[in-house]
Amino acid sequence: MTDIKSYIENQASLISTRLEQVLDINVDNVVTDAMKYSVKNGGKRIRPFLTLEFAKACNGNLNVALDFGCAVEMIHTYSLIHDDLPCMDNDDMRRGKPSCHKAFGEANALLAGDALLTEAFALLIESNCDNDIPNENIVNAVWFLSQLSGISGMIGGQTLDLEFEETKPTVEQILKMYTLKTGALIASSCVLGCLSAKEYNQQKIDSATKYAENLGLAFQIQDDILDITSDEVTLGKPVGSDEKNDKSTIVKFFGLEKAKEMVNEYTQKAIDALDGIDGDTTTLKEFALYMANRTH
Repeated sequence: MTDIKSYIENQASLISTRLEQVLDINVDNVVTDAMKYSVKNGGKRIRPFLTLEFAKACNGNLNVALDFGCAVEMIHTYSLIHDDLPCMDNDDMRRGKPSCHKAFGEANALLAGDALLTEAFALLIESNCDNDIPNENIVNAVWFLSQLSGISGMIGGQTLDLEFEETKPTVEQILKMYTLKTGALIASSCVLGCLSAKEYNQQKIDSATKYAENLGLAFQIQDDILDITSDEVTLGKPVGSDEKNDKSTIVKFFGLEKAKEMVNEYTQKAIDALDGIDGDTTTLKEFALYMANRTH
C-alpha cells in the first residue's frame, strides 16, 4: 500500500499544478480568491486521479484526461463549498482549514461555487484545442458530466439527503442516495477517462460506471465509519456530524462491523467490474483496496 499511496500523492501534485494553471483567471476579486482557496485546500484529488487511470487503461490522451479530471475536481470543490454552507451541513472546517464561507462570507462562497461549476464546462470544451480527440468525445464528456453532477446524479443525491432529514429512509433508499450523491461524480471521472481515447466502446463505459458505483458506495460507507471512529485532526473536518444532525447512515442501521463488511464487499465488486477493461487495471484495483482501508 505504500507504493500506491506515494503514486496517488505524486499524481495529486500533478493535478494540483494543472488546477492552478486553469484557475489563473484574468479576473482579480474576492470570488476568484475564494475559488482558488477552496481548490487549493488539500484534497486527495481522487476523482481526477481516476480519470487519468482510466485514460491509461483505455489508451487515452493524458493531456485531455488531465483537463477532464480537473473539470470534475472543480465541480467536486463547488459541491463541498455549498455543502458546508449554513443552509446545508453548516460545517465551519474543511480539510483542517476554515470553510469557504467562514473565510470569505456566505455570499462570496455561494458565488465561488457557482463559478467553479460553470468554469468546469468551459475547461471541457477547451481541453481539445491542441489535441486530436474526436469532437463527439467532448460532447459526450459534457453530457456525462452534466448528467452525473446534476439532478439525475450528485444534486439528486444531495436532495435525497435533505429529504431524509425529515423522513427516515430505508436501507435501499440510503444506498440510492449514496450512489447518486457520491458515486455519480466518481462515475463521471471514470467515464471521462474512457472518453479521452480516440476509440472507446460501450463495454468500457459500462465497466467504468460499475466500478465507480461500487467504489462510491464503499467510499461513502467508509466516510460514515470514519465520522464515528476518527478524530478532527486526522480527518481535517468535524467528526460526529452525522449523529449531531441525526442523519440516517448505513452505520446507524447496521453498526460498525457490518458496515466494514459492506465496504469490503463493494470494493470487491468494483475490482470485479474491471474485467470489462482490456487494458492494465492493476493500479485501479490497488486504488480500490487503498480507499477501503483509508483513515481520512
